[in-house]
Amino acid sequence: MENTILEMQFAIDTFYFLVMGALVMWMAAGFTMLEAGLVRSKNTTAILTKNIGLFAISCTMYMVYGYEVMYGGGVMLEGIEVIAKDATYAAPSDFFFQVVFVATAMSIVSGAVAERMKIFSFFIFAIVFTGIIYPMEGSWTWNGASVFGLYTLGDLGFSDFAGSGIVHMAGAAAAIAGVIVLGARKGKYNKDGSSNAIPGANLPLATLGTFILWLGWFGFNGGSVLAMASKESANAVAMVFLNTNAAAAGGVIAAIILVKLLWGKVDLSMALNGALAGLVAITAGPDTPTALEATLIGAVGGVIVVFSIS
Repeated sequence: MENTILEMQFAIDTFYFLVMGALVMWMAAGFTMLEAGLVRSKNTTAILTKNIGLFAISCTMYMVYGYEVMYGGGVMLEGIEVIAKDATYAAPSDFFFQVVFVATAMSIVSGAVAERMKIFSFFIFAIVFTGIIYPMEGSWTWNGASVFGLYTLGDLGFSDFAGSGIVHMAGAAAAIAGVIVLGARKGKYNKDGSSNAIPGANLPLATLGTFILWLGWFGFNGGSVLAMASKESANAVAMVFLNTNAAAAGGVIAAIILVKLLWGKVDLSMALNGALAGLVAITAGPDTPTALEATLIGAVGGVIVVFSIS
């Protein structure tokens, strides 16, 4: 009887990882649609190519070497098919859940350098980022490895439940570095330093991308509970889903209200960014707040993103 229960828990948690990973994989489509909708039409094909290429590169580099660097999972996933005696889920399901996080981090870079980086140069950076940079910082954080043998981030009180820093800030840091090197998009600034608005080519597509990301984020945060086969873990997953949704809603509402107060009208692109800012804001700790607190956390993110863009 006990073995049957353990096998059932193994199956449930493995299936849970696979479903949550599939939701996060769907975020790749969300990033693609969002970016394609917000760039000028002449750059749409390049954006689509970059996004499908980066996803393939992320999966391959993490399989070849990244998973080994981050978790000691074996070069080329050697031995991953073996079921450990005390395993509570299948190791391949963990790899699948982890690899889609890598692609998400790289997708952030894609959006930031849109319209200003050649495709193959971008792919070369994707190889370095997904094979070395992300796995290395991931080993320092989620795997608890020491930073160059000096100290561990856990000793400093570092905690990141689902990747607000490990995934999103890592991607953002790489994006900032790229933007500094590449400079602004052509036509963004005038000679006197004033800026020009560059409207997106397809706002319905950008809106669809945002909704897809909102959906995928349930897997991103919900999967980070890392278990679902007990009453406590199932309740934790449900609470994370609730808070993730509340934060996104709070981000949208705050962005809409603030833009209306500042500019006297509602701006769709700001509302979309408000949703994403709320989602990123709650990702560091979606398991602990109440629903109201999660909404307020998302609202703070929505306010910050408006001032950051404007």
